Amino acid sequence: MAGTPFPFAALLERPDIWRGDSLSRTGTPAVPSGFPELDAELPGGGWPAGALTEVLPAHEGIGELRLLGPALAALSNRGLRLAWISPPHLPYAPALAAAGIDIAMLVVVRTTSPIETLWAAEQALVSNACGAVLAWPQGAKYAELRRLQIAAEGGRAPAFLFRSPQIAGEPSPAALRIALGTAAAGGLAVHVLKRRGAPLARSLLLPAIPPAVRGKNHHVDRHPAAPAAARDFLARLVHA
Repeated sequence: MAGTPFPFAALLERPDIWRGDSLSRTGTPAVPSGFPELDAELPGGGWPAGALTEVLPAHEGIGELRLLGPALAALSNRGLRLAWISPPHLPYAPALAAAGIDIAMLVVVRTTSPIETLWAAEQALVSNACGAVLAWPQGAKYAELRRLQIAAEGGRAPAFLFRSPQIAGEPSPAALRIALGTAAAGGLAVHVLKRRGAPLARSLLLPAIPPAVRGKNHHVDRHPAAPAAARDFLARLVHA
């Protein structure tokens, strides 16, 4: 073949290629989770940036804030916006503050339909104006999720999708999929269902929710929808 051959070793250094028997680490951008035991099992050593992470909690409020709190706190304290797209309830501000999250950087976008939720999440991702995007899509199809994954790849923000555990057996373009369950003494059991690399057979046990947020519906309080405000915010992001 004419030309200089492409070294095989250099090919393996590409961030979008990994060996099936090992974790993808080289060139994989990530945001540290704040849990060393979890970071050790995630490609790149943290939540994948510029990619989708699906979180499948056994039930709402099981410990989502406990899991994502350290990373969200670090991002917000760097002055980066945290976009929450169609959360089931309004985030509970005292719990967020107790977790170290700067609530001034939190933007809640309410929507009135699953299509609006997907559209809002995509716009937040392509705007590159957020440090992280969290979304609660309902009944999303593979093609719709793939569209979000492509939007995420254009930036550096981690994107977290909270979905029902019933969809764990369905295919997904997400780079990372984790299921959340309860553990002894109020701890959190993290099951890595999919990651870029070898599968993880065992569960990871994270410590109990801190006393400051225990006993509360720690990621939500109910709040009426405000879709017009959502569109105004996203328009500002797109034109920023």
